[in-house]
Amino acid sequence: MRWAILGGGLTGVTLSRLLQQAGEEAIVLEKEDRIGGLCRSESADGFTFDIGGSHIIFSRNETVLSFMNDLLSSNKAERKRNTKIFYKGLMVTYPFENGLYELPKEDLFYCINEYIRTIIAAEKGEIPTPQNFRDWILGTFGRGIADCYLIPYNEKIWNYPTEQMSAHWMEGRVPRPPVEDIIRSAIGIKTEGYTHQSVFNYPILGGIESVVKAIAEPVQDFIVTGCSVSSLQKRDGQWVISDGTTKYSADRVISTIPLQHLLPCLGSVPAEVQTACDALRYNSLISVCIGFKGSAPPLSWVYIPDAATGDFNRISFPSNYSDAVAPDGHASVLAEITYNEGDPISRLTGDEILDDTIRSLRQMGVIPEDGTIAHGSVYRSKFAYVVYDLDYLENIAIVRSWLSEQGIDLVGRFSEFEYLNMDGCIQSAFSFMERN
Repeated sequence: MRWAILGGGLTGVTLSRLLQQAGEEAIVLEKEDRIGGLCRSESADGFTFDIGGSHIIFSRNETVLSFMNDLLSSNKAERKRNTKIFYKGLMVTYPFENGLYELPKEDLFYCINEYIRTIIAAEKGEIPTPQNFRDWILGTFGRGIADCYLIPYNEKIWNYPTEQMSAHWMEGRVPRPPVEDIIRSAIGIKTEGYTHQSVFNYPILGGIESVVKAIAEPVQDFIVTGCSVSSLQKRDGQWVISDGTTKYSADRVISTIPLQHLLPCLGSVPAEVQTACDALRYNSLISVCIGFKGSAPPLSWVYIPDAATGDFNRISFPSNYSDAVAPDGHASVLAEITYNEGDPISRLTGDEILDDTIRSLRQMGVIPEDGTIAHGSVYRSKFAYVVYDLDYLENIAIVRSWLSEQGIDLVGRFSEFEYLNMDGCIQSAFSFMERN
């Protein structure tokens, strides 16, 4: 059977490799001039940055984790996670509920008092089923942790009100922290959250794109770059795919590209389906890449919930992931900003965003005042985060149902339109192979 895979990001190349291993013929059609999608990396001035946001190699899924680590072989460095939240000028331990003892005393009391009140209310059955994401946060962590960190941070990263977001995606993703751990944290006994991230790997050379390249290595001859699919039609049981110049044929089509790009390729789309697709929300991403003379704080990444500190919601330190991604005597920091077209930041130039970010990072103490800037670049990714609004489940069901009727398989973050990390994208490819 001949397969056509739309999109040469992490999901697309993983599918191609797995199909080849299964003895199938598959061609990957990628619109950019190289593969990688959100997992692309760029090198300049001796620095390497992941331009689709910071990525690390970790997973609860041992099969997926082994797959990535085995492919990198010796090109990987192991690191212990050291992650913080920048809160009122303090570097508080992440996750927030594990660093309560580091808060100002009034905030500490507010957080633990409200958490215990919430636990008691839950035991009495007084907390109703959450109707939205904000309800879920309040009913899980209490108003203190919600007000101090979780609501402002989530509204910053999702760029959307939490009361207008669905709660369905949190089921099973984040458990209610044990009351014993909250109390330990409050009195200064160290507790560890998200232990699956406590140790992670990262490529020594080449940034996170090295993972994609390693996956794609045996299928390079079946990847077509610079191919922006504009037409997708089924004729006499065969799919005919065209970029306006060249035509490709296939028995089956797998899409890993955004639904917003897939539907226009299909010609006549029912109005109900198009309306549902148009209503699906997503965020874009600005990655601000900065290299400077000096050393970075000994941190993996930092979450920034308040707007006053800077536009970025997270900063990471690539030079702490690998010794080879920055020149000797230099360090690097990657700041991530989520936005939507029409937001004030979307109208700023790259230089304006870079200058604002450097100024904010100096004020935080991340970049030393005497740290000479050796590199600065800004990258924009249109499709970065799926946003689960209250109408998401209804809209995605309409789109998926119609595409299924057309015989098109959807795999990966923006084709399934699910919030999947790297390991989730690879798992989605594995799951597809198990079903087929």
